[in-house]
Amino acid sequence: MAHHKSAKKRIRSTEKKRVENRYYAKTMRNALRDFRALEDKAVAAEKLPKMVSILDKLAKRSVIHKNKAANLKSKLMKQVNAM
Repeated sequence: MAHHKSAKKRIRSTEKKRVENRYYAKTMRNALRDFRALEDKAVAAEKLPKMVSILDKLAKRSVIHKNKAANLKSKLMKQVNAM
């Protein structure tokens, strides 16, 4: 158990960040699943900028790695172009 005041605060703040990061990551995965299920190119092309924005924000906050965001964006753009 932590004895120092700063260590106790670090435990509290880390737990709060962990919960928030799990929420954002789960929301992203759900959005990806819904996007991948789209079959209409017009709808997918319309929603693509929103998905790119979500991925960029998560990479900026270090919820996901920047390379993972880049890979996901690339795959989504390939999917839209292949429709």
